[in-house]
Amino acid sequence: MNSYYLHNGVESSGPFDLSELKAKSITKTTPVWCEGMANWKNAGEVMELQSILTVVPPPIKSFQPSPELEETDDNPKILGIDKMLFFILCGLLVLIIGTVSFKIFDENRSSDLEQKNNITEKNNQQFQLQEKKIEEQKNLIAEQERIETDRIKKERKETLSNRLSEIKRKLAIDFSNLDQAKNKMSEANDFQFLRTTDEREEDINSVETEIENLKIDIGNLKTEMDQIYLELEKIK
Repeated sequence: MNSYYLHNGVESSGPFDLSELKAKSITKTTPVWCEGMANWKNAGEVMELQSILTVVPPPIKSFQPSPELEETDDNPKILGIDKMLFFILCGLLVLIIGTVSFKIFDENRSSDLEQKNNITEKNNQQFQLQEKKIEEQKNLIAEQERIETDRIKKERKETLSNRLSEIKRKLAIDFSNLDQAKNKMSEANDFQFLRTTDEREEDINSVETEIENLKIDIGNLKTEMDQIYLELEKIK
């Protein structure tokens, strides 16, 4: 059984056991405290004291429940608003704030996404322009290379054609000289007047050498001419 202290609003007294408390005619609103309690309580809140409490009717329009008893009211209020209504209003406020926040977030995200898309599109356009410039430069270089190749081919063709004409002219001369040399050979074989045998042999050898040189030159010119024709075919 616990022993309780009483408080009259100015000072405390006790401790008292249950029989002593009953003799003091304590009521539900009498402040009491015993070992183990964190704070003072109204006697009506202590189960052990329920049987010894004196019932005293309150004066009309003067009922002032203790703060702890107010919490047990059937219709508790928060900031002057019904507790249930207060929580509903809080929920609506949170919902409104959440909706507005989400809308702002979604708008910001859409704006960021649009900005990124614009940057990406701009970068793609710049890349395409660069690709176009590179392609144009490649085409220009290829055209210049083609023109240069055609120029080189044309110059080479002119050079070969000039050389071919020169070879034909030399061949005509060599064939003419060869015919003359052959005539000289016939004359050298037939002509014997006022010549010794040695002179005759010397003339024949000289003409033979000339003929041989002309044949070699003609052969070389023909070989070069064939090579020129082959190269001209490739140039075409």
